[in-house]
Amino acid sequence: MGKILRFGVSMEEELLKAFDELIQKKGYPNRSEALRDLVREALAARALEEGKEVVGVVVLLYEHHKRELLTRLTSLQHHAHTHVLASLHVHLDEERCLEVVAVRGPATEVQDLADRMRAIPGVKLGRFCALGTIGPF
Repeated sequence: MGKILRFGVSMEEELLKAFDELIQKKGYPNRSEALRDLVREALAARALEEGKEVVGVVVLLYEHHKRELLTRLTSLQHHAHTHVLASLHVHLDEERCLEVVAVRGPATEVQDLADRMRAIPGVKLGRFCALGTIGPF
C-alpha cells in the first residue's frame, strides 16, 4: 500500500448528509474509507469497460437433472481452463444446484464465458460479478 495523502472534497449539504447516512448504514468507520471504496469500485468498473484483466465469479442456479447441462457446463469450463480458476458446486435441494465459478482474464473473454454458461438450457438464473485487477487497489 502506498503513502496516504490528504485532499479536500466539497459537496452540497444534502449530498453529504446522504453520504454520511450511507456510511453509517454500511458500517464504515469514516468517510475516507467509504470514499476509497467508491474510487476502487469506479476504477474496477472502468477496467471491465475497457476490457482489462479482471477477476470475478460466475454464479449459476440450475436444475441438475436437465439433460446435457452438466456435460456442457463442464466442457465450457475445461475449454476455458486458462480463465477458470476454480468452481464450487452446492446442492441446494433434490432438484437445484448452485455453481460458483472463479474466473480471471481479459474482461471481454470472461464476460463471453459467463454469457455462454448462462445460456445453457436448464440454467435458471446466472450472474457475473467482476473486479478489475489492474490499478492502485
